Amino acid sequence: MEKFLLFFCIAALAALLSFSKKATVHADMNSTRKNHVKGTVGAIVDYSSRIGKEEKVAMEMAIDDFYNYTNQSLILQLKNSQGDPIKAALAAKDLIDNQQVQAILGPQTWEEASLVAEVGNQSHVPVLSLADSTPSWATKRWPFLIQASPSQHVQMKAVAAIVQSWRWRRVILIYEDIDSAANGVIPHLSDALREVGAEITHFVALPPSASSSLSEELEKLKMQQCRVFVVHSSLPLARRLFETAKKMKMIEKDYVWITTDWTTSLVHSIVNEATAISSMQGVLGVKSYFPENGSQFQDFHTRFRIKFSTEHPEEENHEPGIFALQAYDATRAVALAMEETNKSSQELFDKILLTDFNGLSGKIQFTEQKLAPGNVFLIVNVIGKSYRELGFWSDGELGFSESIDGGAIYNASMEIMSQVFWPGGPRSTPRGWTVSTISNSLRVGVPNDSLTSRFVKVEYDHFTNNYSVTGFSIDVFKETVRLLPYSLPFDFVPFNGPYDELVKQIHLKNFDAVVGAAMIAKRCKYAEFAHPHTESGLVMVVPVQSQSSNKAWLFTKPFTKAMWILTAIINFYNGFVIWMIERNHCF
Repeated sequence: MEKFLLFFCIAALAALLSFSKKATVHADMNSTRKNHVKGTVGAIVDYSSRIGKEEKVAMEMAIDDFYNYTNQSLILQLKNSQGDPIKAALAAKDLIDNQQVQAILGPQTWEEASLVAEVGNQSHVPVLSLADSTPSWATKRWPFLIQASPSQHVQMKAVAAIVQSWRWRRVILIYEDIDSAANGVIPHLSDALREVGAEITHFVALPPSASSSLSEELEKLKMQQCRVFVVHSSLPLARRLFETAKKMKMIEKDYVWITTDWTTSLVHSIVNEATAISSMQGVLGVKSYFPENGSQFQDFHTRFRIKFSTEHPEEENHEPGIFALQAYDATRAVALAMEETNKSSQELFDKILLTDFNGLSGKIQFTEQKLAPGNVFLIVNVIGKSYRELGFWSDGELGFSESIDGGAIYNASMEIMSQVFWPGGPRSTPRGWTVSTISNSLRVGVPNDSLTSRFVKVEYDHFTNNYSVTGFSIDVFKETVRLLPYSLPFDFVPFNGPYDELVKQIHLKNFDAVVGAAMIAKRCKYAEFAHPHTESGLVMVVPVQSQSSNKAWLFTKPFTKAMWILTAIINFYNGFVIWMIERNHCF
């Protein structure tokens, strides 16, 4: 017992001496840095989110690297917004008034960034926004606002390219009900889909804290025909959504789920969480691309993992994502600008706009106070305990490819990439639609007493007590419906009455469509007509190819052989009579 107490005392003394030594070294380092302080930078992040945690660690690393490379120090003042725009604005006010910061980094969401930009603009302090959905007009509204993360609007073209690649024509958009998500995704995704011949058939806005209401919304979607879902939301909401969808058996065969960068770029943080990753099996995702093979990234990656695991041991995965790289590059841009000038805010703002270097996230160069939008995205597929990178999508009419080096082969279709693992594990591509369980069949009116039975013929079957509708126009209608990329149930309903009244039933909402009525001017005010598949009027039917092999004898075709023989006999008789009459006068 005494030996144990002695050992404990010695260990405690050693720990105390070690702590005292570290504290002295740290104090000396701080003292040294204070002698070379170039200024103070403020940052507003959300400590409770994975993005905020990665950004905080990356910003601190950028400040340390700046000191190591230049022997000049910057003070980083961090504030926690907790994802609240009001708290973010108050934090910005405190940083400017009390901490005397020369620039502010962050925050991540546009709702926060817009209020921080207003505070910074009033004090002429540059604000580098890390929000990915900054409106185009924002830099004109707030002249001291700089968009330090590339716009992700181009990714909507990548989503549309995926939809086009598998020939789907309808999608359902599920998005987080905040202004930046609605304004940042709906217009751009709608335009991109329209360009490839597809459309959004249903919009589902989910509150950020949605939980119990998810089952109700998914139950409604389950009744729809469309089975292609595009999800644009934060990772916490996406996790709850997919876990609920799995319980409702919507992560199975015939379903298609596509996630945008907002979710996909954080999938790496949940690969060690069995419940979360298992609920996303088969999900396709669009993810921001950044080069990982350079020595600069490898060094950052190693140091980030060590620092992140130390500060956030509760996180199971310590890999850096695109948000950490963007925060590091933005901090470095401010630091390099402050190294060159430490005068007015306007000079610092101008220096930041002159930034030009290759960062961890890509090229850092501002044009009209914005970084160039991302034009290369990874296409990933969640499978097993992680995800698989299928290939790339590049903007500029390039399309999909398995690589992006000099010898890359581009194609408009995803079929050139690896096999996609779809929800439920089928190898065949999902159709993207199914027969609806609640949709009523279309009521298609047909004339009961059609004048041309070859086009529409209605017969009553006394054995089945049903009408049988046949004819050329009916066959054309059925073939058109068959070629549609979704199910369209319909029933033929015979109508007794004039054709004008038949067409008028569409206007009266008694019929959804009519087959077998000709298009004339007075009927067009009641309904829209399809392009005619036949033309009315008198026509001449002639053989496509002549049956005669010798065109020299075509003049014989108008008369029959008997007619030609009779004509010859009459001519011979007339000649004989004339000869008999005139023979005495010939000599």
